[in-house]
Amino acid sequence: MPITYTSQEQVEVYRFSIPAAILIPLIAVFLQAFVPLKLGFFSIFDLPLLVVIFFAVARRSPVTGLLTGAAIGLLQDSLTHQPIGVYGIAKTVVGYGASSLGVKLDVENAGSRFLVTLFFYIAHEIVYFAVARGLVGLTLQWSWLHELGSALANALLAVALFALLDRFKQRT
Repeated sequence: MPITYTSQEQVEVYRFSIPAAILIPLIAVFLQAFVPLKLGFFSIFDLPLLVVIFFAVARRSPVTGLLTGAAIGLLQDSLTHQPIGVYGIAKTVVGYGASSLGVKLDVENAGSRFLVTLFFYIAHEIVYFAVARGLVGLTLQWSWLHELGSALANALLAVALFALLDRFKQRT
């Protein structure tokens, strides 16, 4: 499960077909919006965030990562009752950070994917909480136990989901 440093020449950059780049985030956002209505436990997962992390570390371009995060976050905002931009800001930060980290580290094995997702889930929640509470003035409560449990659940799901999404990668 070691996370190893890789040189710029060793980093493999992937691209995705246009249908995959559009449909995968759309499916994730719509599943996130509608499945928790029927299955309440599903609200612990953040599929759009997992897709942002996956695309960001696969493409390894900070600009593309932040644009992907912003687009998916704003789409997710449009389907919630929250102010537009809260998820957009949080996922933009994660997209930029994950793609920047993907350039420096080998994030192709299950252990590193687990740790990267764990870290960026917590980072996402902190940014979301800060923006929602500090800038927008929403009343939110923070529970470390709940957030750590959610981070672990999302990291476990990410390992399986990323293995499935690897099939859509195309080498550049």
